[in-house]
Amino acid sequence: MAATPQFSYFLSHSKNPVSQNRPIWQKTIPLTRKHFEDPLKKGDAISITHGDYFQAARFFLEQNDFEMITRVLSKRLQQDIETDDLKEIRIFLEKHGEFYHPSRIEAVTCGKKISLVLNVAISESGKAHIKGEYQFLEKLGEKYPASYLPQVYGRGEVDIEDTLKVRMLLGEWFDEYYEFHISRDKSDKKDKIIVWDTQRGNFFLSADQSLKLYALAARILTHFYDLESFAQIFPWHHAAGDFVVKVENNKIDLKLITVRRYASIFKSLGDLKHSENDAELILQAMLVFLLNLSIRMRLDRRDGAGDIVWADESAVLGTLIGFLEGLALKPHIPMLPDSPDRCFEYYLSLCTEADLLDLSLALLNSFNPKAEEVSVIKPHLKEHVETLYRSICQYNASAAFWCSR
Repeated sequence: MAATPQFSYFLSHSKNPVSQNRPIWQKTIPLTRKHFEDPLKKGDAISITHGDYFQAARFFLEQNDFEMITRVLSKRLQQDIETDDLKEIRIFLEKHGEFYHPSRIEAVTCGKKISLVLNVAISESGKAHIKGEYQFLEKLGEKYPASYLPQVYGRGEVDIEDTLKVRMLLGEWFDEYYEFHISRDKSDKKDKIIVWDTQRGNFFLSADQSLKLYALAARILTHFYDLESFAQIFPWHHAAGDFVVKVENNKIDLKLITVRRYASIFKSLGDLKHSENDAELILQAMLVFLLNLSIRMRLDRRDGAGDIVWADESAVLGTLIGFLEGLALKPHIPMLPDSPDRCFEYYLSLCTEADLLDLSLALLNSFNPKAEEVSVIKPHLKEHVETLYRSICQYNASAAFWCSR
């Protein structure tokens, strides 16, 4: 009979161990990032304890004699890993999101420690999303080989005391990448991006690093944007921690850790004019994509769980730079007379500030009017378009493109 690896449980960090003889084991986990004393306050009838969570995660990993995790470790280490080779499995409950309660799984084998992510869907909304997310991550990983997204290794379902089923997804964990959010820097009372570095401690990004971060986020989303079908990763939210950042030697790298949906959002928008010219339609769609990207890039929640906040102007220039960088890497498509980036740069140079404002207002009208972010966007939209237009002119001038006001 194969030896069973030792299991241990933690809240986010090894300094916060959890065991059956501690009060936290019987305490109900919060269903969202916003912690309520009573998790049923918002009408959600689901309630499980930390002990339920950890035991369900353990059962998922133990299934079929640890088949899934040994298969993943064999692939990662490029050697055969058997159950007997598993010495220890540590489960770190990292956070409580809108859809998932992700854990970082540390598997110790053959003298090495391999980290994986286990997304656990408890709520009905989370369980409805997790199957699609697995398929989207798998599909996009095959179509777009760049390593911006985590690989997925398997999914399944676990019963908790015959009263609740939870769904889980095992995937790639990005070591040394951390969540980030807008936060108030007490030293100068300015809003900046803070990185939640669990190893070295939290720290603020410099202005240049923040600009680079926004550019990378826009570049990644543009990378997955299909110019012909208009399919894109949407929705995405900084507030939900969808992107994670790595800072090493003052250099920034970014990953996108979730894909809730991949489809065209333009089918429901009335802001794309009907045109028999496929090239014009493609360019119109690119512009709507850029405008939507630029607006949503500025939205976050203060410290990840507070009120919605509006990022500074660096998010606008960063979005424009990242979008155009991503566009420059797109292959030529038959409907366009030149490369996608050259065609769009010319198309953009013909747009007036009034054009951009009209289209942005039409875009905002397509948002859910009850969405909390709408009340934040509305008073900022005119200023946002002015900033975007100014950024376009500055970019065009620096790149020797024609621009007039």
